[in-house]
Amino acid sequence: MSNLNDIMQQLASFGSEQIKNIYIRHGAREPLFGVRVEDMKKLLKGNKGNNKLAAELFATGNHDAMYLAGLMADGSKMTPGEIRAWASAGHGSWIRDFIVPWVATENAAGWELAKEWIDSPDDHLALTGWATFSSLVSVWPDEKLDLGYIEKLMVRAERDIHGSHDRMRMAMNGFVIATGTFVEPLHTRALEVAARIGKVNAKIDGTACKVPAATDYINKAVTSGRLGRKRKMAKC
Repeated sequence: MSNLNDIMQQLASFGSEQIKNIYIRHGAREPLFGVRVEDMKKLLKGNKGNNKLAAELFATGNHDAMYLAGLMADGSKMTPGEIRAWASAGHGSWIRDFIVPWVATENAAGWELAKEWIDSPDDHLALTGWATFSSLVSVWPDEKLDLGYIEKLMVRAERDIHGSHDRMRMAMNGFVIATGTFVEPLHTRALEVAARIGKVNAKIDGTACKVPAATDYINKAVTSGRLGRKRKMAKC
């Protein structure tokens, strides 16, 4: 089992200026080393589920260390307060859109946390809320989900998506895709919403992003036989 200094030294050794610049263009913030995710995963051996070390890594404020913390932590053993603290302290889109939703999805309080965040006046937390719901519907069995609430969120996404900023548009579009793909009872409803939403454009950090057409993505799940097939875990 490693300690914080060991891990930080290894992360630094894996760093690349080229990767660092790519990450920054896609929403990461300094400080960071620029470590590929596949190299981060090498550091999980013997450390997976070490929530103490994960908390120490997250507290460094280093983007790569915070991302590794999310891969390492067992979200089911975190308290809702600890996850809230990560959500509030997380900087950069990778932490808000992936790390926090992943650990929240593993936690029994994940649904309530997502509801809390999505209605937050803090735009960063609201984004985390949408991302967390996308993660929840992809992993949690349908019987654990409040399908009526999810349907209301799709109505909300349809109403607000084109008047929202770029990252929020991407998050809402991703939620409709996730619902239509992983929640079979709402598949048809999601397709209807996706068709009315139509094309979604987004420009992130000065770069035009290709936003997936929700109808195409959802239909692809049908043709590939993946409709309603849940993911084993949120983390990837």
